[in-house]
Amino acid sequence: MTAASKPSVLFVCVHNAGRSQMAAGFLRDIAGDRIEVRSAGSMPAEQINPVAVEAMGELGIDITTEHPKVLTTEAVQDSDVVITMGCGDACPFFPGKRYEDWKLDDPAGQGLDAVRPIRDEIRARIEKLVGELI
Repeated sequence: MTAASKPSVLFVCVHNAGRSQMAAGFLRDIAGDRIEVRSAGSMPAEQINPVAVEAMGELGIDITTEHPKVLTTEAVQDSDVVITMGCGDACPFFPGKRYEDWKLDDPAGQGLDAVRPIRDEIRARIEKLVGELI
């Protein structure tokens, strides 16, 4: 990352349907165009978790147009920060990248009351990350 370029962040979880999509939504909302945002999954689901969509919608963040994407080596190579959320060793490793593994409950199969605390923890982590990157 050079001083003239903006940082890029990749969020990775297994299905790219819940945690990583909420994190990407928060980062886009908070950082605007100051940070490039990507998300992907090691085994992408067919669609985003509707409860995650609803939980984000409660805060005015619309992720309905997003869709799960497959994790590629290029996405990792093109990112400055790679944040994994339960995908284990599926994420390729490149020296010089900043890696973080966020231990978060999986919202899959959970109701809205269980997803809200996960969403709120993701928001707190994103706010801290933005403060570190810009």
